[in-house]
Amino acid sequence: MSLDGFIEGPRREIDWHQGDDELHRHFNEELAGMGAFLDGRVTHELMADFWPEADRDPADDGPMAEFASIWRNMPKYVHSWTLRRADWNTTVVREVVPEEVRALKEQPGGDLALGGAGLAASFAALDLIDAYRVYVHPVLIGRGKSVFPEEENRTALRLTGSRTFGNGVVELRYERAGR
Repeated sequence: MSLDGFIEGPRREIDWHQGDDELHRHFNEELAGMGAFLDGRVTHELMADFWPEADRDPADDGPMAEFASIWRNMPKYVHSWTLRRADWNTTVVREVVPEEVRALKEQPGGDLALGGAGLAASFAALDLIDAYRVYVHPVLIGRGKSVFPEEENRTALRLTGSRTFGNGVVELRYERAGR
């Protein structure tokens, strides 16, 4: 997210992200150990448009190409009312059912990575998020889509770690307080 709390600009632009090899290697290390990716339709379609072929060029052998394999092989659950089917080891889920999410969390294999602001808001409203990993990019974009929607409930968090990358991105790790 930007320092002022947006995940995309007003025209859905994300060209301000500060991605580099160090940050991509970090994401690969973190995400390779996950049990599954849970995404909203928009996030899933963005990923599916790029990652399946991102490692096809032999000249591209860096961390982005490595993530292509991680993404293809990882079980994925895309939450969508409109998507009829999805490829690349993906299950389409019509609605967020707390009991089903809790059962998925109990399965062996690692934590679940949640992607998409709308889906995250749904999970938060249903008290299904145990921890937050926020990556703050050193830019103010002024307006756009907020990472956290307005919410009636207060959620207490406890900082469990942070890391600053060479490009100025800061990772903040939080867990729900009292858990």
